[in-house]
Formats: sequence, structure tokens, C-alpha cells
Amino acid sequence: MQFGKVADPGQIDFTLPKDAPETAKVLAAHKTEDPFEVYVGCAKWNRSDLKGFYPRGTKDELTYYAQQFNSIELNATFYKMPDWQQVETWKNKTPEGFKFFPKLTDIISHYKRLIDVKEPVEQFCNAVSAFEEKLGMAFLQLHDNFKPKDFERLKGVLQDFPKGIPLGIEVRNEEWFAQKEVSKAFTGLLESLQMANIIVDTAGRRDMLHMRLTSPVAFVRYVGANHPTDIDRLNDWVTRIKKWRKEGLQKLYFFVHQNVEKESPLLASHFIAELNKAFKLSLALPAKQATQKSMFDE
Repeated sequence: MQFGKVADPGQIDFTLPKDAPETAKVLAAHKTEDPFEVYVGCAKWNRSDLKGFYPRGTKDELTYYAQQFNSIELNATFYKMPDWQQVETWKNKTPEGFKFFPKLTDIISHYKRLIDVKEPVEQFCNAVSAFEEKLGMAFLQLHDNFKPKDFERLKGVLQDFPKGIPLGIEVRNEEWFAQKEVSKAFTGLLESLQMANIIVDTAGRRDMLHMRLTSPVAFVRYVGANHPTDIDRLNDWVTRIKKWRKEGLQKLYFFVHQNVEKESPLLASHFIAELNKAFKLSLALPAKQATQKSMFDE
């Protein structure tokens, strides 16, 4: 992922900001004794990006990937509208308990810019509903230049979004975070609709670390910088998630990207190991291949 990439990550203050005051209130309102649901994965499964991740002789990349991780942030659906048959094929290649997190197609978010999108939204939702129990949460990523002046357009689409498909929202334009009244209206809408306010942790856009949860679900898209600070950043996330869990967090969806994706499985594996220790979980750890070399091994 190139979004938020900087020339020198060592110059960035990666400290996680304090939570928005409303976050603790949201979590407290939904606090239960239910088990903590945790899904950690990468954004892609194709061999060309995850170099060294697949053993020689791997015949099907998704089948192998799904044996290593319990989820995938499905960006393939952003570039091409999925159909029911394709979704069923993906679903049948994965084991019980695996979940997909498909991104809404760019026709909806980037080309039509949420104008007259009832038909493509229904087409998308009909397709991903074929994931059935393996559907985690769909997410809508808005264009960098989609600004709060079009809030009412976004509001209408979200209010009409099919209720049977869980949804997270990622806004990117700086105005959503810089203007307090705008941020309040946006997060209030998501809270009323029980939709997740996606957090993005990337070097060049620290404003997207809003730390404002709008439901008892934390959906985090973490972008490593191919830099030694990546490990400390993940460790800091474990500390913050422990705090949220005590306050009432029910579900964690955490997806690891990098500017150069080759080390994403290694970072995700480290994060899973730390979560297992922190929460006494038994999430499977991905197998490290002999060819999977990290800059941290050098």
C-alpha cells in the first residue's frame, strides 16, 4: 500500500494518540461477557506480492493462505465487481472459521462517487452474501478527495445500505478529521447505524488515527513502513487493544499492509503471537518458510 508512504519513516512520531472521549462510552454501552473475537490477516493472497510466503509446489494460493490466517482483507472486490459464483469459489477454498472482509467496488466509491449507486450496492451485497457465515464485514473506502460537503450523499447511502451486510467506513480527506463539527456528525451517524469507523495507521497520515470507535468493533488497517519501527508500532497496538477490551471491545479486525507487501505475513505473525499472549488466545501462527526473509533478520 503506497497511501501514506514517506521518504524517511524514522522521522515520524508513531506514538498512538489518546482515545477520543466517546470511545470509552461506546464500549461501555456494549460491554458483555462474550468471548473476544479476533481476526488478523493480510490484504492480498497472491504470490507476486507475498514473496517467499508460499512453499514451493503450492497449487492454490488462497487455500494455503487460509490455512495460515483466519481472515483476509479482500481488495480484489474493489477492482472488479464480484459475482455470486466467484464468491462461492473463494468461500469453498477456505476452512471453517475463516472470514472475508471485502472492499466495496470502486464503481460505487470512486467512479460514481455514491451518486445513483443503489443498483451496484445491491449487486455487490447480493454477491458477498454468498460468503454466508464466512463474511466478516464489508467496507467502504472513500476517495481522498471525497469531502464533507457531500456528507448528505454519504448519509443517504449508509442509511439505505442493506442491513444484513455489516459495514465499516473509511474516510480519507483531511477535512473529515480537522473539523470538529464534521467529525461529530460523521461519527454520530456511524454510531446510530452501528457501523465501524475504520482506523488507518500509516506514516504520512497520522490524522487517520482518530481512535474514535463507533461500535464495539475495532477495524484497523495497519500500514508498515518496511522499517524497524514496525514491530514497536504493533506492540503499542496490543497495549491499546488491551485497554479497549477491558472497556468493552467485542471484536477486533486487524489487517497488516506494508509499502512493500513482502513482510506483511511476518508482521502479522508477530502481532498474532503478541495477541495470543495478551488475551490467552489460541490463534494459529503462520508457518515461516525458509525463503521468507525479513529485513529484521539481516
